[in-house]
Amino acid sequence: MKKIETIIKPFKLEEVKDGLSELGISGMTVSEVKGFGRQKGHSEIYRGAEYTVDFVPKVKVEVVVEDGMVDKAIEAILSHAKTGQIGDGKIFVRSIDNAYRIRTGEEGSQAI
Repeated sequence: MKKIETIIKPFKLEEVKDGLSELGISGMTVSEVKGFGRQKGHSEIYRGAEYTVDFVPKVKVEVVVEDGMVDKAIEAILSHAKTGQIGDGKIFVRSIDNAYRIRTGEEGSQAI
């Protein structure tokens, strides 16, 4: 099993969710996060004063999939999250040793 963590622009969340749902991936965790990459934030003007916004709002989507679904899930995320602009985000893939469903005690791929 693999855990796919992706950081995307907030307005792309529905498209990514729909793309993953088309693959049969129904469970996901979504968090509102802030951060910056190469763009190092941006400057804005408020009431005539310029100030720097260091952290840009993003959304973190986490899904756990079986090893055979990783490439399809990544393709879906890439195609639905991409705008071609700076700050489109990142995808991280991590190995998961085991998973347990608390309610039933199921484990492994049965739990996801």
